[in-house]
Amino acid sequence: MSVAVALDALDLAALLCSRVCHDLISPAGAIVNGLEVLEEKDSDEETKTFALDLIKRSARTASARLQFCRLAFGAAGSASAQIDLGNAQVMARGFIEDDKTKLTWNLPHVLLPKNRVKLLLNMLIIAGQTIPRGGALTVDPIGGGETMGFRISASGLNARIPHAVPALLEGTSENGSIDAHAVQPYYAGLLARACGLRVSLTAEGDAIIVATV
Repeated sequence: MSVAVALDALDLAALLCSRVCHDLISPAGAIVNGLEVLEEKDSDEETKTFALDLIKRSARTASARLQFCRLAFGAAGSASAQIDLGNAQVMARGFIEDDKTKLTWNLPHVLLPKNRVKLLLNMLIIAGQTIPRGGALTVDPIGGGETMGFRISASGLNARIPHAVPALLEGTSENGSIDAHAVQPYYAGLLARACGLRVSLTAEGDAIIVATV
């Protein structure tokens, strides 16, 4: 049985900060490792070239993740601020696309209320979790204007709905508590309710559909 999560503002802020740190620790650690290799006096040119390439790639990854997290989890301006979906697309591609996962973005370049755009980016994170081995994410609009909703189709090998995510989107968990790993879908549910929406996860053939309802 699921129990409603009781989480105060301080705990929510702390868990979201932990989530952001989790996203950044890997590329930051890789940069440190690359710098340590460069400092070794007995490193040959091939090793130094590898280290420089590692630093460059990791710095780009860290920057992309920071920009995405700033938009997905941050204040993003005033309460009435609007965000261009074109900017959101750039952030999403930098965060999601790699050798294994590709993103098709079929949304128009329009301004939407910030919480609706933040919800979209958080839905993309969830959709990415349904294809742990990579695959394709396709984002389509539902309706239009400032009340536009979103439909994300995630297809890939062994696509699946993560066990705890549907309950977390509804603000519940098995024991009424969450950790830094679970806070992101819980936060996505908060954003959805702030927009007067819900987020559903359904299997459709070989794909998982993450959509606003």
